[in-house]
Amino acid sequence: MKKRRLGGAAVALGVVLAVTGLPAQASADPAADTRTADARAALPLGPAGLAETRTTQTLRPGLTLTRIVRGAVNPAHHWTVEATIPGGDTSPDPDAPPTTLKDKASADELVAGMRADGFDARAEQVTTPSTTDYTGGTLGWRVRIGSFTSQSAAATERIRIINAGYSGSVTYTGWDGATTDRGPWRIDVLTVDPRAFRGTLDATHGPDIENRETVSTLATDSGAVAAVNAGFFVLDPRSGAPGDPAGIGVYDGRLLSEPVSGRPGLVLRDGGRSAQITRLTWEGRVTAHGTTLTLNGVNRVPGLIRNCGGSEDDTPTSLPLHDVTCTNPDQLIAFTQEYGASTPQGVGVEAVLDSRGRVLELRSVRGGPLPPGGSSIQATGRHMDALTALARPGEPLRVETTLRDDQGRRVTPSPGTDIVNAGPELVRDGRLHVTPATDGMVHQGDPSWYYGWVHKRNPRTLAGTDAAGRTVLVTADGRSTASLGLSITESAKVARSLGLRDAVNLDGGGSTTMVANGQVINDPSDAAGERPVGDALLILPRRS
Repeated sequence: MKKRRLGGAAVALGVVLAVTGLPAQASADPAADTRTADARAALPLGPAGLAETRTTQTLRPGLTLTRIVRGAVNPAHHWTVEATIPGGDTSPDPDAPPTTLKDKASADELVAGMRADGFDARAEQVTTPSTTDYTGGTLGWRVRIGSFTSQSAAATERIRIINAGYSGSVTYTGWDGATTDRGPWRIDVLTVDPRAFRGTLDATHGPDIENRETVSTLATDSGAVAAVNAGFFVLDPRSGAPGDPAGIGVYDGRLLSEPVSGRPGLVLRDGGRSAQITRLTWEGRVTAHGTTLTLNGVNRVPGLIRNCGGSEDDTPTSLPLHDVTCTNPDQLIAFTQEYGASTPQGVGVEAVLDSRGRVLELRSVRGGPLPPGGSSIQATGRHMDALTALARPGEPLRVETTLRDDQGRRVTPSPGTDIVNAGPELVRDGRLHVTPATDGMVHQGDPSWYYGWVHKRNPRTLAGTDAAGRTVLVTADGRSTASLGLSITESAKVARSLGLRDAVNLDGGGSTTMVANGQVINDPSDAAGERPVGDALLILPRRS
């Protein structure tokens, strides 16, 4: 069996298709799967007829890995400098999009000023396609300076711009998302067939909730055959505990992070024997002595609600708002052993519970270690007096949480159930169903955010199921000249072209990582290399 390098890692490969077609499903004898596929099934990226190759490897019976490469470097693409009000240069989150779009009059005014200072500036209109819940159209106007054959030349021009009192970032025109672009794209596809694969597909947050781990570390520690990054998570300490899922997190049937209300989750049941994409809401309660208090969250820093979608009195909104941290001074948060070595410290009170739910102590300043098997409830603001009155030493506090789907039906996770947060939806019932507005990716008054996160091409991680009941995990490299990445609309089209009946977007950008046979096989986009993440999806072999 011949060897080929995937993302720098030498792995055994099966068939190579010069496509034209459907992803090969390799059998135990990979050579038997060489076939010529139908050109109509090629990826819907760029013009028809682009060269496309698909290389499939069988990792285990019922588990295949397909590498798809489409198109080639286009000489028409170039490097340029985009005039900006920087949004990400000093942020600990390198994915934070800059503020780049303006109205035409403002863009023209900036162009005139820069040209007067000797810069080759131009204004360009940016239009975006419509989605299921967003009308699209003109997002605004951007200002770009120069056209360069190398990134270093564009970086030199950026320094000149900064020295002249302007701001800007270096970008590559292949990342803009034009439908006429000719690539290249590099996409990896893991397909898990529950009828043949004898292992499990699980989600894990690593040793605890509040810290991050790389996908490769999580895969190695668990002995996974393959893995990808999973849901969104807190990255900036100002937004909570780095690593905390920014949305639903259910692991081995235990709710360890509450949903962003109404946003989708990827639900894995029976060790991944079945998968489903479901929109989720929740209710939480603390009860004692006939009195019930409403919980606001699980295992997160009180007052900080990443991606919003929490309580009605949260600021600035109770609706989902992606990459925004809503705040609320009045919170009641439950903590479990999985959170970390110590619960968050700060002003407030904390009822510490033993393994049977009885109150051991009431801390007048919240924060500290939990007893073995124990848990706690933290209160801030106006909830402090209520919790103090409810928590009587030696007596039990009952903590209950209820998940519901978008039909209002109760979701009761079994010990074999995992749920990771996601969004937006991409495909529903075999049709494009792209929901950035519903899931908080449309920021009113800030079209630049949509431009950077939804419209432009980025690395992406996708998940879904096909008509045969298989679970499919997809990574698309981006932010390089070797692989342009995908816009959200392109992600949906790719998912549907791969045969997915339902599909959703997971965390992407620098988080996008795929591991197979102990090696990172894609090319993570962060300059520092593989990014530590909040949780991951692991494909585990059957335990003997």
